[in-house]
Amino acid sequence: MKGGDNIINIKVIGANCSNGMKILKNLSKVERELDLKFNIEKVDSTYKKKYNINIIPALIIEDKVVSTGNVLSDREIKNYVKEFV
Repeated sequence: MKGGDNIINIKVIGANCSNGMKILKNLSKVERELDLKFNIEKVDSTYKKKYNINIIPALIIEDKVVSTGNVLSDREIKNYVKEFV
């Protein structure tokens, strides 16, 4: 799968907590493996209200909340990302 010019916008709420950092690490792994370009925005918990999120970390891909309160594996992230490619 070639990414080309596709840039996928991703937000991580709670990126500074240990679990958020694990998500960021898995995101960069997926980015390399799928040869895609992610625009990763680390946002603070003030965004929780906007996206109706109670538990962090939260992963938002192209403005769609895909996970809250979990550390997704690179395989799980890959499955979500493929929906947006």
